Amino acid sequence: MKTIEEINEKIRRGEVCVVTAVEMKEILSQLTPEEAVKEVDVVTTGTFGAMCSTGAFINFGHSDPPIKFRKVWLNDVEAYAGLAAVDAFLGATKPSETRELYGGAHVIEDLVSGKEVELRALGYGTDCYPRREIETSVSLEDLNQVEMVNPRNAYQRYRAATNSSDKLLRTYMGTLLPNFGNVTFAGTGEISPLNNDPNFRTIGIGTRIFLCGAKGYVIGEGTQHSPPFGTLMVKGDLKEMKPEFLKACYFPGYAPSIYLGIGIPIPVLDEEIAKALGIRDSEIKTTIIDFGVARRQRPVIKEVSYAELKSGKVEINGEEVRVSPLSSYYMADRIMRDLKKMIEKGEFLLSAPVERLKQTESFKPMKQKEIRIVKDVMARAITIEEDLGIETAARLMIEKSVNHLPVVDREGTLRGIVTSWDIAKAVMRKASKVSEIMTRDVITVYPDDPIAIAVSRLEKFDISALPVIDAKKKVLGIVTSEALSKLLGR
Repeated sequence: MKTIEEINEKIRRGEVCVVTAVEMKEILSQLTPEEAVKEVDVVTTGTFGAMCSTGAFINFGHSDPPIKFRKVWLNDVEAYAGLAAVDAFLGATKPSETRELYGGAHVIEDLVSGKEVELRALGYGTDCYPRREIETSVSLEDLNQVEMVNPRNAYQRYRAATNSSDKLLRTYMGTLLPNFGNVTFAGTGEISPLNNDPNFRTIGIGTRIFLCGAKGYVIGEGTQHSPPFGTLMVKGDLKEMKPEFLKACYFPGYAPSIYLGIGIPIPVLDEEIAKALGIRDSEIKTTIIDFGVARRQRPVIKEVSYAELKSGKVEINGEEVRVSPLSSYYMADRIMRDLKKMIEKGEFLLSAPVERLKQTESFKPMKQKEIRIVKDVMARAITIEEDLGIETAARLMIEKSVNHLPVVDREGTLRGIVTSWDIAKAVMRKASKVSEIMTRDVITVYPDDPIAIAVSRLEKFDISALPVIDAKKKVLGIVTSEALSKLLGR
């Protein structure tokens, strides 16, 4: 057995043996774990991917006269000002109020890249902080402290995503094509830090890490830490970070986010640690979940290994489906190699954790008083077929006092929808049949969807009704904005 202090002494003397996680797997294919402990002192790991749970605590210094922030914006991105007078927390996923495709992540990248950002703040106007507003511009060097503190980073592994619906979906897992058109996944698998120390023997509170080119620290388990889906809470000085390891991005239809590079050195203290470092992508399992079903507990399509995901294709329902990563293996490999060089040069010493992370933890959903679902509020749908005449459809709307008629085939499968507005336009166009005026691309819901999903779709697509369908697109009913408004009003 070795100790971290013994390894640090080797680092100081320039005698340490450091290898990357990739190199260690090759070594373990030729040596036993016991033999590897004698040969290798440190193994570097790495990950580089979108880490939404990222932000920075900023101290701006006092103005003259002084101000206590009530609200504060950086490049029109609002930061949280409920702290001390001129402290704020800027979240990476907070969107700008004026700039498209721009958010807190971009402000953080701009600061690290040496750019100035516009600061605008409103104050309370107190006796000790009389100023009520300020506008100025600041760069990273103008700020006293800018401490990156990320509540959840470096997932041990991540569930992959696909989409069974017939609609294109914009999600935090990227764009998901309809009808199982693609699969996306995150994480770097066998070189990712927590996969190489699954029992958290060397990664814990106080572990020194490589964070965006700077020295950072693990300050606890991350939010939603639930091994084998472990996460880390980390911190580091933004002033020491390098822009190549920190890149803002924007997920269409979701929010801004930020790509971060994290590398963690694992000291090879004993045979157990050495054995864990031999893990391969084929041994790391996750599941592909279906984002086409808008529920918290999304259906699992199948279990896969990271080896399958990294191959670029998986099989779903007998069909080959393309797979693409949201993480950069290239950058993760660079991080491992850069961290290896820093240790070999004596620029990076290891630190022992002062407390281990939890090895078991359950992740609970949000507590809700009551979950109302669509079938609780849906009404009977009056359906028609597409060869029906316009006058007949108009008469049916009047007789049944409805404004929406789902169009179905003879088996009851949804083919389109006609509204009272469509009927009015049909008169002007002198259309004769429903097929000429119906909307074919219909936005729908399932009966077990929460009503929040129905409300969201009505608002997003600016429509007033949603046909309720089953998995085979058979019409079961209809839910209208009027019915939902009455329910929410009660």
